[in-house]
Amino acid sequence: MTPTRNHQFDHTLQRSGGCTGSHRFWSRRSFLWQLGGGLGAIALADLLYNDDRLLAGVSGERAGRTHHPAKARRVIQLFMSCGVSQVDSFDYKPALEKVDGQEVGKIAGVENLFFGKPGRWMASPFRFEQCGESGKPVSELFPAIGREVDRLAFVHSVQALSNSHGPACFQMNTGFIRPGYPSVGAWAVYGLGRETENLPAHVVLIDRGLPPGHHANWGAGFLPGEHQGVMLQPTGDPILDLNPPPGTSPEAQRASFELLARLNAEHLAKNPGDSDLAARIAAYEMAAKMQLSAPEVTDLTQETESLKRLYGLDRSDPEQATFARNMLLARRLIERGVRYVSVFCGGPNMPTGRYNWDAHDDVVENHRRNAAIADQPIGALLADLAQRGLLDDTLVVWTMEFGRTPMRQGDSKGRDHNPLGFTVWLAGAGINGGSTHGATDEFGYAAV
Repeated sequence: MTPTRNHQFDHTLQRSGGCTGSHRFWSRRSFLWQLGGGLGAIALADLLYNDDRLLAGVSGERAGRTHHPAKARRVIQLFMSCGVSQVDSFDYKPALEKVDGQEVGKIAGVENLFFGKPGRWMASPFRFEQCGESGKPVSELFPAIGREVDRLAFVHSVQALSNSHGPACFQMNTGFIRPGYPSVGAWAVYGLGRETENLPAHVVLIDRGLPPGHHANWGAGFLPGEHQGVMLQPTGDPILDLNPPPGTSPEAQRASFELLARLNAEHLAKNPGDSDLAARIAAYEMAAKMQLSAPEVTDLTQETESLKRLYGLDRSDPEQATFARNMLLARRLIERGVRYVSVFCGGPNMPTGRYNWDAHDDVVENHRRNAAIADQPIGALLADLAQRGLLDDTLVVWTMEFGRTPMRQGDSKGRDHNPLGFTVWLAGAGINGGSTHGATDEFGYAAV
């Protein structure tokens, strides 16, 4: 079929001299050549923009950026499942010692505790010491974190809208107490993009099982499914079925990938706009790339023995060693371009609190066990990131779904859920270390 000439286009080219200034028409070859060069320039500009070179020296408004340089390029979220007691960790309340054992009386909100009627006031059974140049009081439970306290900014006035684990977890991880919304990790990847093509941009590490609310804590919600977190297994192969079966040659594997890619492309073309399908295809493609990259990033034998001891990988308790491994793995992941890493300390909300920080029965027994798991590896992570210069642009956030009451739970030696006031801390990426923001009342019950 003979193409028809566009006379208006020809006339425009004649008047402008085409691309060379001569009065001849573009050939098909020269047109494609010019088009290809233009697309290449667009691609180069995008690469330079992402590499922060094209806009060097350009003011924030002209560059489409904020009025101050953003420092956080990646995040490590440390989530203490089921709630750490703020008055036994970083929110020191000497006034509790004066009322220890006394009746609580009538105070706002006490009737809405998870398990109903509260017991008597209970002072912290743990000793507090002033740490660092800032002199921040830190519980004896966290000596390693205490040594890094001048890197931390504490927020003592955090509140939750629910006193139930699942909804409160959803709120801390997505901003809503109902499931189905994008997690903050998904938003970070959606907004900032990925830095690596061979690893997921959003990774989740667990130690003793899934937290309350399970996968909804790192889901993509209404964002494209490719932004949801990819969970690595705490023991054994980090990703199940990642390696090809024995006897599969590289050639055969590559041929199967090519065939699968062609079939996926044809299927997607028949179902345009299906974001779930596109996300599933992207996940399969990422899995293929991870067969080369994931074994390397999870191979901790590359680290020195002294560094592994610093994190606590040599500890005989398997729960302690697993969390230590996850902390070191988190550092290796962000080094290799992973944008957001969520590390959960503690699993499901079992009645006894054996697998998490849910100290209903005995806060001393529960918090000593869990702090022994978490403290050393977290302190090592902060020191390691700082020594490598990674803390300059990595934001570390220590959080949980809610805190615990400063009074006993009934007649027990434990503490009930408390969403009215609890503590989180942040470090790195321009955070003003050694600072404290917000406060709870004199007993540590509610944010003021």
